[in-house]
Amino acid sequence: MPKIKIADKAGFCFGVRRAIDLAEKTVAKEQKVYTLGPIIHNPQEVQRIKNKGIEILKDPKRIKSGSVILRTHGIPLNIHKQLEENININIIDATCPFVKRAQDIVKRLSTDKKSKDKIIIVVGEKVHPEVVALVSYGNGNCVVIENVKEAQDFKGNSDLSIVSQTTQAPKNFDNIVKTLKERYKVKIFNTICKATFDRQKAAEKLAKNVNLMIVIGGKNSGNTTRLAQICSDKTKTYHIETVDDIKERWFKNVNSIGLTAGASTPDWIIKDVERKVKEFDAKCYISNKI
Repeated sequence: MPKIKIADKAGFCFGVRRAIDLAEKTVAKEQKVYTLGPIIHNPQEVQRIKNKGIEILKDPKRIKSGSVILRTHGIPLNIHKQLEENININIIDATCPFVKRAQDIVKRLSTDKKSKDKIIIVVGEKVHPEVVALVSYGNGNCVVIENVKEAQDFKGNSDLSIVSQTTQAPKNFDNIVKTLKERYKVKIFNTICKATFDRQKAAEKLAKNVNLMIVIGGKNSGNTTRLAQICSDKTKTYHIETVDDIKERWFKNVNSIGLTAGASTPDWIIKDVERKVKEFDAKCYISNKI
């Protein structure tokens, strides 16, 4: 039978687990509980939390009272202030501590007299909610750069401070920093979280030693998407959300299978996928022997 291995680091990180715990504790004791957007980037886990009684809203103006749980990615500063002004709203901050650290750095850089006139480069995805929130702390001084091409095209007239979306691939961050250093004096704040780094290294290590990788997690999850990209550079890789995405034909003539999961993927989904992979794998093994 082909070997099935799970990456040493996979699934919920500290920040995500903390957010889910806060959500479950809050909805257990309060009636009106909301999040602004999905609390994490995993549709199935978000639905599970929603089924417990948490309403997911996009417009903060719709919230007149009750408890609002801030998503792990954080929310824009102006919206945070807007919520604070309503005395009938109880804010429960589930922002990931690593994201919070990045926000604090950007806020300090944008207000500190020695650095407030410098451009703050945010390495990340422009439309990602974490990056949108991060930029809001920059007092108009932030420029988001996604890749080396954008770094090459960037034109500025001051020294640069560089921070990162917490779930960026270190290689992309390092390459962008290297490109900008060729033309500017830069101050680097590597705000990539350790959980992201650990999962990427573990996934890459496993992908080098298997014929097939399955990466489990939300298609809207930046860190899961990057795991899939890293693995696909080493071996055949499929990015799935649930067991329903798995195809039996993937496992024909496969000798070893690796599983990993994004930082917002719950254990129950990982276990479901592992069980289904073993079932399909066993079928393919038997058919190959006949």
